[in-house]
Amino acid sequence: MAASDTTGNVEAVELDYQLYKSLVELWSRENPIKTTKLQVLLAVNALLVSAVNLSGGIEAKKWYVYVAGAIFSLIWTFSIGRTSLFQEVWEIKIKDLRRRYPDDRRFSILETREQQKQAPLMLRLFGAVPSRWYLLLSPFAFALAWLAVLLISLSRP
Repeated sequence: MAASDTTGNVEAVELDYQLYKSLVELWSRENPIKTTKLQVLLAVNALLVSAVNLSGGIEAKKWYVYVAGAIFSLIWTFSIGRTSLFQEVWEIKIKDLRRRYPDDRRFSILETREQQKQAPLMLRLFGAVPSRWYLLLSPFAFALAWLAVLLISLSRP
């Protein structure tokens, strides 16, 4: 039998649980989207770097490639940021529901801190960095790098 809320309304608890499941589904669907966006960002930047290198290196006449790399990377920053924002909002809603039903284990699916302690040390070490750090900082760092390359190319005689 489902746990009841403070008013004893089992139906309200079940509706909240359905909402909880929907939010967890929405939240989880964002992970492959973010991963794909990051992989494409890395691939495009690798292609741009290779193209610059194969065509003779950094030269002022290729300024448009550097500007394109910076613009594309900034767009990726905002795109990944938007996806991450929605995921964060859904997680906040999930946590709100969890707080409403602290004794109902069905609302604790995302609570994994204790289980993480049981994972192998290497996984805990490499998995310790929250994905939002590299997902958001990587495209921004690429944008800054392309702008630096642009400035370097324009400052050469």
